[in-house]
Amino acid sequence: MLHLIYQCIIGVIVGAVAKFVMPGKEPPGGIFVTMLLGIAGSIVANYLGKMLGFYQSGEAAGFIMSVIGAGILMVIYKFATK
Repeated sequence: MLHLIYQCIIGVIVGAVAKFVMPGKEPPGGIFVTMLLGIAGSIVANYLGKMLGFYQSGEAAGFIMSVIGAGILMVIYKFATK
């Protein structure tokens, strides 16, 4: 249970940093969308990191890579909504 709460808190932080760093209009939504963006960014970062050889099986993505993953998701969102 504590792991889930920790993951949600880190997700909010990662999502907020990604929204702050990316230029232009950010995706709509409040704290829950920001949290989901951060968690999904971490999942994308973990997948890409394993593909590129940055992470081994069982390792989690780092904070900066999670922000990059959330940024990638925001770019995909911007292209999908245009």
